[in-house]
Amino acid sequence: MSYVASGGEFDRDTDYIETRITADGRDGYPVEPGRYRLIVARACPWANRTIIVRRLLGLEDALSIGFCGPTHDERSWTFDLDPGGVDPVLKTPRLQDAYFKRFPDYPKGITVPAVVEVSTGQVVTNDFRQITLDFSTEWTAYHRDGAPDLYPDKHRDEIDEVAQRIYTEVNNGVYRCGFAGSQRAYEKAYDRLFAALDWIEDRLAGQRYLVGDTITEADVRLFTTLARFDPVYHGHFKCNRAKLSETPALWGYARDLFQTPGFGDTVDFVQIKQHYYIVHSDINPTQVVPKGPALANWLTSHGREALGGRPFGDGTPPGPTREGERVVPEHTPL
Repeated sequence: MSYVASGGEFDRDTDYIETRITADGRDGYPVEPGRYRLIVARACPWANRTIIVRRLLGLEDALSIGFCGPTHDERSWTFDLDPGGVDPVLKTPRLQDAYFKRFPDYPKGITVPAVVEVSTGQVVTNDFRQITLDFSTEWTAYHRDGAPDLYPDKHRDEIDEVAQRIYTEVNNGVYRCGFAGSQRAYEKAYDRLFAALDWIEDRLAGQRYLVGDTITEADVRLFTTLARFDPVYHGHFKCNRAKLSETPALWGYARDLFQTPGFGDTVDFVQIKQHYYIVHSDINPTQVVPKGPALANWLTSHGREALGGRPFGDGTPPGPTREGERVVPEHTPL
């Protein structure tokens, strides 16, 4: 399977399944505990967002979670981490089964995250941009006591504005570099990416979080790209002007979030590297996965508390990660 854009510039297909799960069920899928299963892969930054938000809000009892392995073939993400290679709830070996049950001729890629209705085995949505917002705004009846407000009313316009720039220039910007099919396309993408990172570096030099004085949706969206920057994007995607660890404010900010419950405890560096270096065989034909970089520096002091801010606002940190949902200890410096 080829990932490099043959025409030069990489253009992401952003047409996702826009069905929403809402409190009033206006799309035919009301919020109900136990009705849906969130399917993710720890390697995927878009899926990692949903793992973080689900954990921060305490939705574990209301919404079960299934983990695909870090690699996939042209057909689909697979449940190869589960016994027999079958998801224990959906009883299927591939995520594509859920897509095809609802859309027999589904023509697009089988992506994570995806929310699947358990009783029918049908995918409901794979719109990663909306899923986490709905977790914050539509699933409120099932939030834990002390859940943070990740999408506060008074900051929504600013969160949306910042998050959109982060998506186009950073979240997708690294892919625009990595999947560029020409020198010109790559250099254009590289300049766009680092212009945006410079903007964020300046913004974070004087404030602890991206918007307001608490963690918001915008921080979740940036964090999952930053966590993958040095292990993958710097080398594999040629985003090599500087490592994250050489960028003072961004590196301090990334460590601050990593050391916050609900963030670093969702990151599996081994699966992240396996996914990119094995799946993108047209970029890395040998499929050799690098041993580095060293990870202990994620746990070093960041000093960001001096900027003030309250990570969870009036809320509290989430409790320990649930049994069966923990990252393999040797895959993380935590």
